[in-house]
Amino acid sequence: MNNLTFPKLKSERLILDQITLKDQNHIYSGLSNPEVIRYYGVNYSSLEETEEQMNWYSNLEKSGSGIWWAIRSKIDNEFIGAIGFNDHHPEYKRAEIGFWLLPDFWGKGYMIEAADVVIQYIFGQLKIHRLEAYVESKNINSSKVLKKLGFHHEGLMRECEVKNGEFISVDLFARINPKE
Repeated sequence: MNNLTFPKLKSERLILDQITLKDQNHIYSGLSNPEVIRYYGVNYSSLEETEEQMNWYSNLEKSGSGIWWAIRSKIDNEFIGAIGFNDHHPEYKRAEIGFWLLPDFWGKGYMIEAADVVIQYIFGQLKIHRLEAYVESKNINSSKVLKKLGFHHEGLMRECEVKNGEFISVDLFARINPKE
């Protein structure tokens, strides 16, 4: 973030604000949940291990290479999930988006709503030209979300990563900023 105020974003039902140490229990709840991590590249088996993820969020901001937000309900400030961008390359006007929700909030349109405001911020404030997303090929739900958000499937990277001792394939999606 480099001395800037953290960008707090809002939508009709959601508040997106900075992930802080008070969210560590929520981050652990999500990134240790078998349903969430089934197709997610990061997971933790203890609350203490989750400190690594908390440091990652903080280091993204400090280095200027990304921002991740906590997704919260406007009604009661309940933690719903996380969304953000990383691998920001200003020289190429490119970044990567990522997201996850706690299972109780799946299928309610929250991710589309959160991603809409984040993408508006990324394209409008940061003038990113190309926003990418890498999704495990078996993650049909995230692929559907990206397509609804206007991302295009650009290709399949066959057996490009190892997860749980097995090779997995990853789909590449991208969205181009029409104003950049």
